[in-house]
Amino acid sequence: MRKNIVILAGIPILVSALWAVAPKKSEGRAPTETVFSNEDPAAMRLEGEKRFRDNCGRCHAAPHKFPPRMIATIVRHMRVRATITDKDMRLVLYYMTQ
Repeated sequence: MRKNIVILAGIPILVSALWAVAPKKSEGRAPTETVFSNEDPAAMRLEGEKRFRDNCGRCHAAPHKFPPRMIATIVRHMRVRATITDKDMRLVLYYMTQ
């Protein structure tokens, strides 16, 4: 019970911190744009789902749909915490925003 309270209390802090470091619309690529432009989108989605299960599924269930920008911020944050490679991060981001 105490752990749940601590987690719930930390969510607003985490969201505000992530919001502060999120790229603005004029910065960089759109969250759904990937560097895998020559790959099959269906294959990328399947690979992204596999990488989500391998990296994120250990602690998280598949999330409900969020706006792509919010997903990109969350994935970038979790990349650091879970030591996910850049390619894995991009595949998971593609999977979660499609």
